[in-house]
Amino acid sequence: MSRRSVIASALAASAAIGGVSAAQRAVAASDPGRRARPAPAASPPGDVVGKITVGYQGWFACTGDGAPINSWWHWSQDASRPPSPGNTTLVSWPDMREYDRGYPTAYPDLGNGGTANLFSSWDQQTVDTHFRWMRENDCDTAALQRFNPFGDEGPTRDAMAQKVRRSAEANGRKFYIMYDVSGWTSMQSEIKEDWTSKMKAYTASSAYAHQNGKPVVCVWGFGFSDPGRPFEPAPCQDVVEWLKAQGCYVIGGVPTHWRTGTDDSRPGFSDVYHAFDMISPWMVGRIGNVDQADQFSRDINTPDQADCDAHGIDYQPCVIPGDLQGRARAHGELMWRQFYNLTRGGAQGFYISMFDEFNEGNQIAKTAETGADVPAGSGIYALDEDGTSCSSDYYLRLTADGGRMLKGEIPLTATRPTRPRA
Repeated sequence: MSRRSVIASALAASAAIGGVSAAQRAVAASDPGRRARPAPAASPPGDVVGKITVGYQGWFACTGDGAPINSWWHWSQDASRPPSPGNTTLVSWPDMREYDRGYPTAYPDLGNGGTANLFSSWDQQTVDTHFRWMRENDCDTAALQRFNPFGDEGPTRDAMAQKVRRSAEANGRKFYIMYDVSGWTSMQSEIKEDWTSKMKAYTASSAYAHQNGKPVVCVWGFGFSDPGRPFEPAPCQDVVEWLKAQGCYVIGGVPTHWRTGTDDSRPGFSDVYHAFDMISPWMVGRIGNVDQADQFSRDINTPDQADCDAHGIDYQPCVIPGDLQGRARAHGELMWRQFYNLTRGGAQGFYISMFDEFNEGNQIAKTAETGADVPAGSGIYALDEDGTSCSSDYYLRLTADGGRMLKGEIPLTATRPTRPRA
């Protein structure tokens, strides 16, 4: 299930709603080279505070790959048939050169004559490759998405957790479970059952993320004002408090406008939001250029950070590379401006949306470099869509440099230090 339905509305335009006083804006703009945290972090550095977390879907499957779901899961609209220009969900094409196994699609051959193959997340080598890239590019922690595991995809989701644990341990990365409640009618009871009977066991892994000595778990989707997440505040708060009672450090993947309870947020969820140990507001689809990133920093991120500081909550804003098919990336300028603005504003960590989201074009995983590397005539843009040649790992390297700036390993700078080609 894609989150695109949550963000398809023109919320970027609504980012200019107030929330910041003229005095606060003046302080933010008075010294662009200065980093000034309004209050000490609620928590010391751990596996999410002071770290780069990447959202990891791990949800791609192909017919014949051995996965229980046995379909073109998340590659095709009709998953019983291979993806093609008329039957597809992907909007960006992966660089397939480092995968041991690819599955032929119904797309035309690549511009260079190669077969239009795609990977399966079910293959352990795929997960190993992704976690190696995380290691090589200083992505500290992976948030493994876990949609309703009681449905048809449950066995595949269960196995993906095992594969991720193995790769995280082998590559010295951390991971945690991120429950997504989209379309999950019985989430209040079933999250508890799933955590108790299955996912809690993963916290014994040396790779499972801990913060403040507690295993990390995230719940994404409480409070969103859309039909896919119709929950009232009471059952949501019950889940948060129950997870905390289990000894967990609980992150909330919340709406962009969580603080005001408007636009993409239902009203009446303030107590739910403030029950989380860390808040991570959604950002995909909200901004599409540097000016909008600056606007969000001023009107959304700055008061968000102040609210979290006032309530002793850690703040983990999303950073997006930008929709490649929407031509929003500006060869890294959009992503770097977010790293700069949010580091200067005192964020406690970053959540990269996403590592492998080829469905929405927001992936940082290695991506086709040129038109020769995508199916001929498909209209799918490669990383050089704006005329700047970029290596397939460019957004991984950019993420690494953003993490170094967050951690104070390189100076705070508004000038992107990462070259499009290494």
